[in-house]
Amino acid sequence: MKILVPVKRVVDYNVKVRVKSDGTGVDFANVKMSMNPFDEIAVEEAVRLKEKGVATEIIAVSCGDAKCQETLRTAMAIGADRGILVESTEELQPLAVAKLLKALVDKEQPSLIILGKQAIDDDANQTGQMLAALADLPQATFASKVEVAGDKVSVTREVDGGLETISLSVPAVITTDLRLNEPRYVTLPNIMKAKKKQLNVVKPEDLGVDVKPRLKTLKVSEPPKRGAGIKVADVAALVDKLKNEAKVI
Repeated sequence: MKILVPVKRVVDYNVKVRVKSDGTGVDFANVKMSMNPFDEIAVEEAVRLKEKGVATEIIAVSCGDAKCQETLRTAMAIGADRGILVESTEELQPLAVAKLLKALVDKEQPSLIILGKQAIDDDANQTGQMLAALADLPQATFASKVEVAGDKVSVTREVDGGLETISLSVPAVITTDLRLNEPRYVTLPNIMKAKKKQLNVVKPEDLGVDVKPRLKTLKVSEPPKRGAGIKVADVAALVDKLKNEAKVI
C-alpha cells in the first residue's frame, strides 16, 4: 500500500503572528516556520501504518516555494520514504492545492491520501474535501482513529454529537484530527538520513494545473484588543448587564 501525505509550511504555532503595517498580509520576515501540526499528525499516522506492515511506501508532498523542501525533509525524518515539491511562487489557495494533489494522485496511484484537516494559517479546512471531490474518492474527515484491513479502512471521526465510525474502500482520502496520535520526536540520526532521501521538484505546469488565485484578499487586520472586565454587585446587576448591554440573553 502506497500512502501520499501532503504537508504545508506554516508559521510555527508558538509564534505570535504579526500583520504587515499596510494590511496586505502576514509578516513572514524573521519568523520561525514549521510543518503544519495537523499534517505532522498525518505523517505520524502513515509511518505507524508502515510500522504495522500495512503500508509499503510513504510519499510526502508539499506545494509552495523552495523553502518547503525543509518541511519535506522533516517529514522524511519522521519516516516518509521520499518527497515531492510542487514549486510555485504563486499564492496557492485550497482549490489550486487540491488540483495539484489530484494530478499527483493520478500519477502515483496511492491507496490512501492522509492530510491534516486544516492548516493553522488560513484555517480553511477545504483541501482534503476538494481533493476527494476532484478525484472522486471516498473521504473521512476529522479522523481520531484509523484501522486498515485489506482494501477496507475503518475510520473513527469526530462529530458534533460524539464519535462516528465509518468504513471506506481504498483508495480514499482521510483528514486528521488532533486526537489521532502524538507525533514522535525527530532524532538527529533520522534528520541526517532524511538528507539522503529522494526529493523531486516539479512545477504546476508540469502537472497541467493552473494555480492562479481565484480569491483576492482585500485586507488583513489583527482582532480588536479585548476590553477590561467589570465587577457587578449582585446577580440582578449581572443579568441586567447581560440583557441590556451585552444583549446575549
